[in-house]
Amino acid sequence: MTTDHPMSVHPGLLAELDQAHVWHPFTQMQEWTAPLIIDRAEGNELIDTAGQRYLDGISSLWTNVHGHRHPKLDEALRVQLDKVAHTTLLGLSNVPSIELAAKLVEVAPAGLTRVFYSDSGSTAVEVALKMAFQFHRQKGSETRTRFLALIDAYHGDTVGAVSVGGMELFHSIFRPMLFGATHIPPTLEALEAAFAQHGPELAAFIVEPLVQGAAGMLLQPPGFLARARQLCDAHGVLLICDEVATGFGRTGTMFACQQEQVAPDLLCLAKGISGGYLPLAATLANERVYQAFLGPFASKRTFFHGHTYTGNPLACAVGLASLRLFEEEQVLERTATRIAELRRLLDAHIAPLSHVGDVRQCGLMVGIELVRDRGIPHPPLVPYLYEETMGAKVCVDLRRRGVMLRPLGSVVVLMPPLSITADELVRLVESTRASIVAVCGA
Repeated sequence: MTTDHPMSVHPGLLAELDQAHVWHPFTQMQEWTAPLIIDRAEGNELIDTAGQRYLDGISSLWTNVHGHRHPKLDEALRVQLDKVAHTTLLGLSNVPSIELAAKLVEVAPAGLTRVFYSDSGSTAVEVALKMAFQFHRQKGSETRTRFLALIDAYHGDTVGAVSVGGMELFHSIFRPMLFGATHIPPTLEALEAAFAQHGPELAAFIVEPLVQGAAGMLLQPPGFLARARQLCDAHGVLLICDEVATGFGRTGTMFACQQEQVAPDLLCLAKGISGGYLPLAATLANERVYQAFLGPFASKRTFFHGHTYTGNPLACAVGLASLRLFEEEQVLERTATRIAELRRLLDAHIAPLSHVGDVRQCGLMVGIELVRDRGIPHPPLVPYLYEETMGAKVCVDLRRRGVMLRPLGSVVVLMPPLSITADELVRLVESTRASIVAVCGA
């Protein structure tokens, strides 16, 4: 095998070492065999150790924005690497973290003026939850200790993020470790009732705006987020928008909450913030929240929270370059065209299939729900072995066709990079149709 970057370890030995030592996330390791090992990438494709190419149909777990090895993002990293790779933000600052913070404030919903860095979506949410809790304590509202969230919510895997999560498969075993949260379905009636019943004890309502990603791309009714903003204001509750998955153009706007003209009190960002290059996250806050933490050190109003790699210069440098690309390459304008093309392709090739119960789309976020037959009601996320197996089998079949996807139980997820071309969209959808037919039948 010949590649541009020869490997120091033979692919067969790499597979053995992976089997012997690597514990993969969300994976039953007893059933883990013959891993597909990615060696490099170009544009919107991943390339394995055998030289086989795969269209990256899930943006490397929803992170990649402009494609792999984009020249301007690569250059931003090289330039910063010649300066400094890491320096702490505890007691110091660094140039890229300052410049990125200013740019994030510029593109974020109005009123979000402060940026607190961390390193993953889970930590961005954890920061927001702790900020909301401490905010109310320091404003004298010590009864506001409860958080409101949605059923089937997914906000990450740290203990606080799991507490506001609502996915039984992932979270039920940890229930004794968690703090209490109230979970409601994503309906206007349930939202109104929750605020009427729990308003005085709520610290914050946390929500994935417009679409619940890990729940299977479940869409919220129009106006849901706007009404949530109104209710939070009326009841003195903070609104936390978790845009880890939906941010940076995935839904067609820079941030999903902008589609309902909503500015949250706290905005959680990760995944696409660095263009999919390096771990980075941020929690943006408005001045009302920020001011509640100011005072003499002896007042103990400081937000005592931090991460070793907070504001890492390499990650911030590439994050800044990514945001500049949105302007230079008119990414959102191009994405609007791709969204319309994808909708037409899904309607023509996927929706008519008898084993497709529903096709849910929000921008370039798509969930294709597989069922035994269209006459059978749509199942929950992972209800039966059949649906769980079918989603996985479709994605395995897709690999043989040179497309990389990952299922969420019975839901096959499409979330390509914003840089995907029109021809690649056709390839993505037609391959997905072929695999569904091959695995499930016509």
